Amino acid sequence: MDRRPLEVTYTPMQDYGEAWNRQKEWVRRLDAGEQAESLLLLQHPPTYTIGSQRHPEHLLLSPEQLEEQGISVFQIDRGGDITYHGPGQLVGYPILFLGRDDGLDLHGYLRSLEQVIINYLASLGITAGRKPEYTGVWVGSEKICAIGVKFNRCRKRKGFITSHGFAFNITSGIQHQGFEGIVPCGIQEYGVTSLEDITGRAFTVERVAEQLLPFFTEVFPYEAEWTMPLRHSS
Repeated sequence: MDRRPLEVTYTPMQDYGEAWNRQKEWVRRLDAGEQAESLLLLQHPPTYTIGSQRHPEHLLLSPEQLEEQGISVFQIDRGGDITYHGPGQLVGYPILFLGRDDGLDLHGYLRSLEQVIINYLASLGITAGRKPEYTGVWVGSEKICAIGVKFNRCRKRKGFITSHGFAFNITSGIQHQGFEGIVPCGIQEYGVTSLEDITGRAFTVERVAEQLLPFFTEVFPYEAEWTMPLRHSS
């Protein structure tokens, strides 16, 4: 299988609205043939995003509480329900072209994103998997990675360009920082966990971004190149 070039960036912190606009611009540019396929890796300030399922009752905080806690809210164009983004979470936005020859529909693409995280966790000795009724990656009865995507129909060629992606919980206690103010992804019967809580080890988000990339290119047929060297703490 031919491996296509993939430009990979890591941004330590970026406002959600800025990153969303960035995705939309890069989708347009990829469709126009003006840039390569990309993987955006980053962190966000505390943010709730509400997907196309639109369940406002799953946001449990009042506007006053949101302002007090410094949490922004965006209604966006990906699939799924409400979720939380914040410091200590690795967010990934693959901007990829999927044509007829890729053999991936929406469900196949979602399963492939899940597999990237499952394989990475397996390399750390963690058994993770799926729940048939829910999208995402689970360790036991707790979700460690939420996934929600959009397929953007191409204007210049036949196929789709992906946007949005995954949110992988890394640092300890992230489930208490923002997830307690929502019903995450509309799921009431299961909890949320993080990589540090499972392993008892310390991780930086930047280090995980670097470690995760080979697992991404193992599942997806790309030759990845960082647009700038990562500077992570050991």
